[in-house]
Amino acid sequence: MKLILPALTEAKSPLFRPIKYSLFPPLGLATLAAFLGDDDTVELVDDHVEVLRLDDTPDLVVIQVYVTNAYRAYAIADRYRAKGCRVVLGGLHVTSLPDEAERHADTIFLGPGEDTFPQFLADLRAGSPKPRYVSRGKRSIRGLPPVRRDLIKRNRYLVPNSIVVTRGCPQHCDFCYKDAFFGGGRSFYTQRVDEALAEIERLPGRHLYFLDDHLLGSPTFARELFAGLTGMGRLFQGAATVDSILRGDLIERAAEAGLRSLFVGFETFDPANLAASNKTQNLAKDYAAVAKRLSDLGIMINGSFVFGMDADDADVFDRTVDWAVEHGITTATFHIQTPYPGTRLFAAMERAGRITTRDWDLYDTRHVVYEPARLTPDELEAGYDKAYRDFYGWRNIVRAATGHDGARHRAKHFFYAAGWKKFEPLWDLVIKAQRLGVMTPLLEAVLSKVTRGTSGDEGRLDPENGTGTGASASPPALSAPARSA
Repeated sequence: MKLILPALTEAKSPLFRPIKYSLFPPLGLATLAAFLGDDDTVELVDDHVEVLRLDDTPDLVVIQVYVTNAYRAYAIADRYRAKGCRVVLGGLHVTSLPDEAERHADTIFLGPGEDTFPQFLADLRAGSPKPRYVSRGKRSIRGLPPVRRDLIKRNRYLVPNSIVVTRGCPQHCDFCYKDAFFGGGRSFYTQRVDEALAEIERLPGRHLYFLDDHLLGSPTFARELFAGLTGMGRLFQGAATVDSILRGDLIERAAEAGLRSLFVGFETFDPANLAASNKTQNLAKDYAAVAKRLSDLGIMINGSFVFGMDADDADVFDRTVDWAVEHGITTATFHIQTPYPGTRLFAAMERAGRITTRDWDLYDTRHVVYEPARLTPDELEAGYDKAYRDFYGWRNIVRAATGHDGARHRAKHFFYAAGWKKFEPLWDLVIKAQRLGVMTPLLEAVLSKVTRGTSGDEGRLDPENGTGTGASASPPALSAPARSA
């Protein structure tokens, strides 16, 4: 069996630096590989970080499909099928548009594959595989075999220690690509805590990245997980919602366990936009309080912001950047609103005749693929580009860093943000030399805990969690691929 993650279209373009595509290994495919027997031979190829050879003839080819790698995935599938190989396709885009995908496959998978892939393998061995396998009902990831991390080429990734301990999200935003994926069954469920901790114990080093869409989505699970992590000396990153950060003391427990940066979906400041998007978890929430609470805990923030919602006008870009800088957001991920196929947003815009293209290569959150309400497409794309330039300008990096208490905390912010955007030639050099592993100690140093000094106005790096100021070219508060199709 050959497992393939085709590169997103932009990853093959010389216009974009490769570090974005060298962050995380394809855990979904490595999870499926765990269901194979001891006598099966398997190869895992990530087209983003290695050369994909197409001159072989595997018995079975499994391809994971996102919206912006769909055309490349279909081309690879067609080539293998022409040689007589059995090809199966799964992933977000296949679930959203199964009729399109099935033209390029012998079998397609709709929804998460942990409950359907074992049945497919049994049917295949019996000589009667079905054309479609649909995940429905009471899904579970408890008792799964360990992820086949032996198939992952660790030296090609900045964050090889990525991990997923939950599936889905308890929220149901209209623009979210995941809602269709988990349709027909449970949309949020967790691993057993002891199994999650056992998986963590198997990972070398100290740094972890939880790729879960909402690490705090189950407070009971998260509380037990953080209790188990406390004292392990791990440094980790993850994602959570605005409301979960403000509620109770769970975020403090996460910080005590080793949380050092968090992806937070602020998305928009306009209540009309939030209501229209069904993002109720952000309504009437104090974004400034979120930023302060995380900053006081020494947790860096990767803020996610969306431009082009119906209430957005020409000043939304400057207002968003100014707020992010003023409140010490460490790194920002800006998006042009993108109506992914299979979402309620896409369906509504299609009914209104607002979808302007079905070229999936353009559904990358950098291009306008619909008719905005208060901006022209050119204004929206220009404003998006300007927001990135302004936020990561030297002046604003310094301004945002100085908003934190303590010189060490300010230095941590400065080198984190500057390292991500201002040292691109260094990243390119390290990636080409396949030496991303040498950056891990620097990442761990910059993620080390900042605590308040005895005077209450000065920070320090906790010597039990790392040393140094993190003065290095370091990565952002990394956003998971699951959150950016």
